[in-house]
Amino acid sequence: MMTRELSTDAEAGPYPARFAGIRPRNERIGRPLKHFAKVDTVDEELLDRIGRRMFARDELGASLVHAMRRDRTDPQRVTMRQFHQALEHGIDSVADAPEALREFFAVVDTVPDWVDFDLLEKGARAFRRMGRSRNDVLLQLSLIGGYRFGGPPDLLVATGGLTGSTAMRRLGETQKWGTAVGEPGGMRRGGEGFKLTVHVRAMHALVNHRFETNGRWDVQRWGLPINQTDQAATLGLFNGTLLLGVRALGYRVSRDESRAVMHLWKYVGWLMGIDEEWLFDSERQQHRFNYHVVLVQDDVTPAGADLSRALVDGQRDLNYRRFPTLRGHYERLRLLSMLRFFLGAEGLRDLGLPSVPPLAVAPVIAGNVVKSTLINRTPAGRRFLERVGDRAARRELSLKFGAAEPTVGKLNV
Repeated sequence: MMTRELSTDAEAGPYPARFAGIRPRNERIGRPLKHFAKVDTVDEELLDRIGRRMFARDELGASLVHAMRRDRTDPQRVTMRQFHQALEHGIDSVADAPEALREFFAVVDTVPDWVDFDLLEKGARAFRRMGRSRNDVLLQLSLIGGYRFGGPPDLLVATGGLTGSTAMRRLGETQKWGTAVGEPGGMRRGGEGFKLTVHVRAMHALVNHRFETNGRWDVQRWGLPINQTDQAATLGLFNGTLLLGVRALGYRVSRDESRAVMHLWKYVGWLMGIDEEWLFDSERQQHRFNYHVVLVQDDVTPAGADLSRALVDGQRDLNYRRFPTLRGHYERLRLLSMLRFFLGAEGLRDLGLPSVPPLAVAPVIAGNVVKSTLINRTPAGRRFLERVGDRAARRELSLKFGAAEPTVGKLNV
């Protein structure tokens, strides 16, 4: 992967200020990861790389963005029309394509030797069979759980990404992308998952450039707005954290399913521009990395609480077809109940959320035990769970988008 670390002066040091972390708190939060990864000692060399790569960007994406911002008369300027043409129909369909656009697509269109598309499809099917619990874990443990640490939540607030009236729509955009990744053939070159992943990579590069240059982001405190460490940590929320979370909800994940899901998201991470060193084949490797990332995180900031409240309260404003007031009230309480299970009372206090008894979890666990230990044992049962999972995904998108077509955010230079 093409990455580069920013040079830092001696006074600032090789790491952003957030790297100091709050070790006792972080060790407590990371204890499940330490257990599952069987971490005996902290790897100081890995911590050093994690800290330094908070100052490292996706250089291929950055080069594309620099070309997008060239003067309109410059023949090497990349337009959005050219980018979308190349994404939909291939780089050869773009007449006189600028060099930066050719270089970008030369990379993303090259399939690494280690990619096994049969294994990707197995991972996609396993991902879909998790049904609603997949979205539960990604929202509750991965997304809201991640808001307990400063940095990425502050960037989301700065971009207006998940606050106010846009909260549920932006969440829907993330779910749309995740759903597309898991669709049959989704990660083939013509698949929607592939195209949305490349789209998101370009969007991240645009956001990073904007906040690197507009003076609104404290690089010495947080590192680059979208950096290699945070991107790799985010990927870990979609594979390792997801697998841990669904297991906690009673869903049995076999060794083969784990390997396939990890492979699916490894390719997604590669397309996103994450350093290949931090793309893992096994859960244990991912949990070990995630544990070290947790150790160096900063404390919760007001942004984390703002984002969490927006997502919790936003449950009341979704596009429920029947009994919207009652459904909205129930879904908000259900979310708080499951957050209590995943984050504990301390996590809810961190985020300024009310503590609700985790009563909603028991029926979820009971259903998942039946699905994963009985129904999932036969080919017909697995196909049934995939159909149920697909319906759950469509229902989630309908709640966020209503009658509108689910989309992912537009690219703005």
